[in-house]
Amino acid sequence: MDALSGLAGLAVVVAILLVALGVRVVPQGQEYTLERWGRYVRTLSPGFNIIVPVIDRVGTRINMMEQVLDVPSQEVITKDNAMVRVDGVVFFQVLDASKAAYEVSNLSYAIHNLTTTNIRTVMGSMDMDELLSKRDEINARLLSVVDDATHPWGVKVTRIEIKDITPPKDLVESMAGQMKAERTKRAAILEAEGFRQAEILRAEGEKQAAILAAEGKREAAFREAEGRERQAEAEARATRMVSEAIAAGSIQAINYFVAQRYVDALGRIASAENQKVIFLPLDATGVLGALGGVAELTRAARGNEESKA
Repeated sequence: MDALSGLAGLAVVVAILLVALGVRVVPQGQEYTLERWGRYVRTLSPGFNIIVPVIDRVGTRINMMEQVLDVPSQEVITKDNAMVRVDGVVFFQVLDASKAAYEVSNLSYAIHNLTTTNIRTVMGSMDMDELLSKRDEINARLLSVVDDATHPWGVKVTRIEIKDITPPKDLVESMAGQMKAERTKRAAILEAEGFRQAEILRAEGEKQAAILAAEGKREAAFREAEGRERQAEAEARATRMVSEAIAAGSIQAINYFVAQRYVDALGRIASAENQKVIFLPLDATGVLGALGGVAELTRAARGNEESKA
């Protein structure tokens, strides 16, 4: 009985042990490869999994979450023979656990070296100026090359980012001097352009002022000519009236002409610059008579107009 009890207890212990060995719980975000007699059979997904005890065993535990791999700083020689230091970071995710476990040994190390060599290849084919100004293009080219290379490993490279590009100190100083010279040049160009624009505006202003002055002179000449024309018409009418009066035998018309010439002569004498003294008395009686003749002539003209009306 004691032997049977011992065997039964041993059987229970073995059964419990076999059940424990036949159960595998895989955490979320991971997958296990299952091997039978050393050969890959299938992949255990997250959760509760049953395997054949003793015969089956877990081969490789694969992290299926997106992972970050740091690429340490390294020296790169550009196309124009400039030495720069570059570092970066790689984001990747395993999509096929079996390929990641059996297609490559030490997956992280392989991705690290692949990225390092391609950084040198891609950045070494570019000039220094392109290296500093086209970082997005560098990232895109690296991502395309590395992702294609890791595809057989069941890996998806999601992003590759270049963190820092550090040129040599003397090159940085040279670039700073070049940038300063370029800014000085731009400032000089802008100043010259501003002066040129100011001269153009000044010339335009002078042109408009000259045009307006010419327009004013033309308008003044036109009005002066119009005034002379009206004065001439008035004098013609006056001459015609006087002529008609003389033809009618009116002595006032003759007195009008005499008074007009008399007054004009006095005006010229008084306005002459070399005349300082005028001797008097003048023949005032003749002037008054002429003015009276003018008055009579005017009244006669008005009477004629009223009679015609």
